[in-house]
Amino acid sequence: MIKALLFDLNGTLIDILTSESDETVYRVTANFLSYNEVQISPEKLKEEYFNILHQQKNESTEQFPEFDVVALFARIIEKYRVSGSSGGDPAAAARVFRAAGRYKLELYPQVRETLLALKPYYRMAAVSDGQSIWALPELAATGLTRLFETVTISSDHGFRKPDKRMYEMTLRQMELTPQEVIFVGNDMFRDVYGAHVCGMKTVFFRSNQGDHDFHGAEADYIIYNFSELRRAVEFITGRMN
Repeated sequence: MIKALLFDLNGTLIDILTSESDETVYRVTANFLSYNEVQISPEKLKEEYFNILHQQKNESTEQFPEFDVVALFARIIEKYRVSGSSGGDPAAAARVFRAAGRYKLELYPQVRETLLALKPYYRMAAVSDGQSIWALPELAATGLTRLFETVTISSDHGFRKPDKRMYEMTLRQMELTPQEVIFVGNDMFRDVYGAHVCGMKTVFFRSNQGDHDFHGAEADYIIYNFSELRRAVEFITGRMN
């Protein structure tokens, strides 16, 4: 019997647009760092950002490694801070970096209404790739945080979906089996394939983001508008809510 719905966040519930290539991101972040006595040009900041990101992933022993943006900025600050200064808070620098590169943050149409309609019948949680220092405030900004019992974010663990441990951690916290859960996501590899390997039923939301190609696992139901999720859940569970 299905007891819970697990959701990916960005690309499934949240329509978000960010950039790590826009030069403005590095100019704004470098300017912010200069107020904390960290002397680095926008061009050098961009170079260091990607070098450290790739180094973190290359040094990881995980099959699907995740980077740590706070640790990344901590290394940059330590290297470029003026001697004798603290260089400021790397978490603050990471937030400024994200804010400078964020151009859109909103729910997909009918997300809130659909979740509220399903909430009386199913427990809910989120399992998402990303940086928790960004993902949790962004989730709060959409007003959805209170709908979820728990939120699992990949940066807190060093690995990302489709690693089945991402799903299993949430199942343990909720004391559920995979057979009691439907996973809803927008990426055929990280969400549908990953949840399938874990033993869950899946709903694929064909949104404007994510990998839509087949990766060895079919979704149990495909939706093209989020409002169709109620019908998908009814189809999978065999009961009307």
